[in-house]
Amino acid sequence: MDMRSDNVTKGAERAPNRSLFYAMGYTKEELERPLIGVVSAHSEIVPGHYHLDKITEAVKAGVRMAGGTPIMIPSIGVCDGIAMGHIGMKYSLASRELIADSVETMAIAHQMDGLVLVPNCDKIVPGMVMAAVRLNIPAVVCSGGPMLAGKYEDEEVSLSKMFEAVGSYKAGIIDEEGLTGIEQSVCPGCGSCAGMYTANSMNCLCESLGIALPGNGTIPAVYSGRTALAKHAGMAIMELVNRNICARDIINEKSLLNALACDMALGCSSNSVLHLLAIANEAGVPFDLKLFNEMSAKVPNLCHLAPAGPTHMQDLNAAGGIPAVQAELAKAGLIDTSIITATGKTIAENIKGAYIKDTKSIRTIDNPYSSTGGIQILWGNLAENGCVVKRSAVAPEMLQHKGPARVFNSEDDAIKAIYNSEIVDGDVVVIRYEGPKGGPGMREMLNPTSALAGMKLDKTVALITDGRFSGASRGASIGHVSPEAADGGTIGLVEDGDMISIDIPNASITLEVSDEVLAERKAKYVAPEPNIKSGWLSRYAKLVSSADKGAVMKQ
Repeated sequence: MDMRSDNVTKGAERAPNRSLFYAMGYTKEELERPLIGVVSAHSEIVPGHYHLDKITEAVKAGVRMAGGTPIMIPSIGVCDGIAMGHIGMKYSLASRELIADSVETMAIAHQMDGLVLVPNCDKIVPGMVMAAVRLNIPAVVCSGGPMLAGKYEDEEVSLSKMFEAVGSYKAGIIDEEGLTGIEQSVCPGCGSCAGMYTANSMNCLCESLGIALPGNGTIPAVYSGRTALAKHAGMAIMELVNRNICARDIINEKSLLNALACDMALGCSSNSVLHLLAIANEAGVPFDLKLFNEMSAKVPNLCHLAPAGPTHMQDLNAAGGIPAVQAELAKAGLIDTSIITATGKTIAENIKGAYIKDTKSIRTIDNPYSSTGGIQILWGNLAENGCVVKRSAVAPEMLQHKGPARVFNSEDDAIKAIYNSEIVDGDVVVIRYEGPKGGPGMREMLNPTSALAGMKLDKTVALITDGRFSGASRGASIGHVSPEAADGGTIGLVEDGDMISIDIPNASITLEVSDEVLAERKAKYVAPEPNIKSGWLSRYAKLVSSADKGAVMKQ
């Protein structure tokens, strides 16, 4: 059959192209096989990527075993934890677009027949998937796997515990020795941080989308099963290439709804909203925020992994992983199991025999944590186009809350006030000019949410922003407020002392200020100067769409 790589390897006209392959030591026999790009995000700055050289080599072995020629291609990747709390976080979400564009560039420029995508952490996973769907060529995701949970004073801990410990230290609840003890315990080795944070959310959702093999979301990074999975991913891409099963054959309207159902059951990061919207956009599938609430209303929440509860990814894996969750949802007809996946088989075939092995980690469909899903979209005059909260990580007493606004024009100002104990019970902290355009880059705000949790204020104080939150955030943390302040949103008109009502069960958020007063404020409003005026982020700010559209680039 004709292959894309024929454009660089076949015929007398391509002798110059072949000569450049020979310069790298490729053989004639290798050039006669399908060329498979193995896109590796390996680096020495991201714990989730530190070991991806080993995973990449395992993928390449699988490709060779199945008759292909693997070609490693590098990818950038930001560690959100290291970038947290300073200007570096402005680059994280924005890097998703760079990653998608660079994968597209390398795959088309060199005419790859298929791709195995080897990411692990937050924006790298969706960035690579967006590229695969945009290109619509055979593709398989093989992530590096989650980190094992750490241990501190006989308690399983992970990164969210570390960020919360800073708040506890600032409040005098723990001393410096306690802070250091946690610091040296929470991250015991390589892998994506051990809770249901954004990285693990997206790796699980890749599995539920069907673009990754069963086990991709949950097999720990240090288990031998992760290496075996990588070899099978290399073999799987050859099956897809041979059958010409492309990314959009796998990722389509039905599979995106399946992923959304799993999102609700698992209690994934609120960032999954941005990324599913962006992937759907690349797939040409109509997808909007209303779908999230429609799915949340009918899909129960079955898992409470950190930060919502005490379990971690290794526990989810031992309990049966995503296949067990899918099997439970299938009992109630909540997912379509007829869809083709990267295994070359349907979901029904993939999950045959799967079951829950530990109901502490995965609850049954008839005994959920809640009858509604883990994500909720809120609307109101403060967020006319919607905002997002991880409902499963909100304390019951904060599902409905009314309090006075404490307004800050940046995360930096807000965290200073929190650390100085200027926030009190009942407050609603409002952080604005942190959206996709205003940030720019829509920073994650794990520091303020964790500080509030560490100070024992997460059950009395809400936080609202046009920025976003880490998957490690918990509490009444409401993000993605759209329109954002920098785009004329009402959040830019809020003043200290304004009352804000939050009603998560009824999907509403209300700034209790009359339309007349808001009109007066708007007439006097003066937009602040852009935060970034040079470099590629300034270009990004001019081109990025709003959060309710997935913060994708405007066409």
